[in-house]
Amino acid sequence: MPPKFDPNAVFTVYCRAVGGEVPATSSLAPKIGPLGLSPKKIGDDIAKTTSDWKGLKITVKLVVQNRQARVEVVPSAASLIIKALKEPPRDRKKVKNVKHSGNLVLDDIIKIARTMRPRSMSRSLTGTVKEILGTAQSVGCTIDKANPHTVIEKIDAGEIEIPEE
Repeated sequence: MPPKFDPNAVFTVYCRAVGGEVPATSSLAPKIGPLGLSPKKIGDDIAKTTSDWKGLKITVKLVVQNRQARVEVVPSAASLIIKALKEPPRDRKKVKNVKHSGNLVLDDIIKIARTMRPRSMSRSLTGTVKEILGTAQSVGCTIDKANPHTVIEKIDAGEIEIPEE
């Protein structure tokens, strides 16, 4: 006999969604249907919660308890960097291969690193800042009008000091 379903259990479901848009119910249904939730209602909740991440692909965490879902945004380093660039939202269906060639200041990178600190593999904030700078290089933006890799080299050489908290 299969184990009895406990309605008080807490379930966590992760899915990728485009900010401000309702994800396809066909992609949500297999994940949340067995938990007794309506994919349409959850899709509307996701669209409402991710409205300030308009046009960016973002990971969404659904915490389900007592057949009630709570939607949380789990931002990635790349999406935090693109959001910090303050680019206008784009239509994903029409505009392809966007170059994010903006400029950020080091304080923005440190702020993003503090946000990502709990999920970082680094032992110190300096290492997390270097992780974020590597992501900034792959996104294609500059830091204080310089290539992100030169900023990493300056941190390694001790020319730039990263405050630890």
